[in-house]
Amino acid sequence: MVDLNSGIGALFDLDGVLIDSEGIYTDFWNGVDAIYPTGINDFAHVIKGCTLPHILDTYFPEQERQEHIKRLLEQHEQTMEYRLFDGVYDFVYALKERGIPMAIVTSSTRIKMSHMIEQLPDFAALFTDIVTSEDVCHGKPDPEGYLVGARHIDIDPKNCVVFEDSINGLKAGHAAGAYVVAIATTNPKELLKGYSNVVLDGLNPSYIGQLFNR
Repeated sequence: MVDLNSGIGALFDLDGVLIDSEGIYTDFWNGVDAIYPTGINDFAHVIKGCTLPHILDTYFPEQERQEHIKRLLEQHEQTMEYRLFDGVYDFVYALKERGIPMAIVTSSTRIKMSHMIEQLPDFAALFTDIVTSEDVCHGKPDPEGYLVGARHIDIDPKNCVVFEDSINGLKAGHAAGAYVVAIATTNPKELLKGYSNVVLDGLNPSYIGQLFNR
């Protein structure tokens, strides 16, 4: 539990925490794996939380394949619907009303985020900043993204609450020194308990009292 009066911030992963898109991306990346087999079981789950450059350089080093996958992903993200999980808007709005600075810290690209902002302008406006894959040199589980996010909202990382659904993201939050909240949309609760301070089913204003002193 974090003291609301100590000058804190909130840092949110995007997919699987705010936006209900993990199933869509699972289908996409498993489709890519079918085109260019990696030999990795449940490939889409293994790469969860990784940046696109890391995925391409690690699993698809051939330039021609990388360009093809980028084109497929851009087409995919241009047409996908950015749908908030139930309770998310009210949760984020309630924190905004309490004067808590917030940032999105995502492994997604700026182009993708521009599509999200276009579809959800009122929601995006609640955040002080959005950190994308282009803003860091090292993706999750490296803490750089969350350290950048904390700096951009002018809050010490140890006074930030990180909301994540992936193991890589949870590791990144811990490595940044933050209080880490796992959202059980992608992984089982029992698994998440080993990587977080608390596990929630989703974001809902009713949880604010559980997470913060008032």
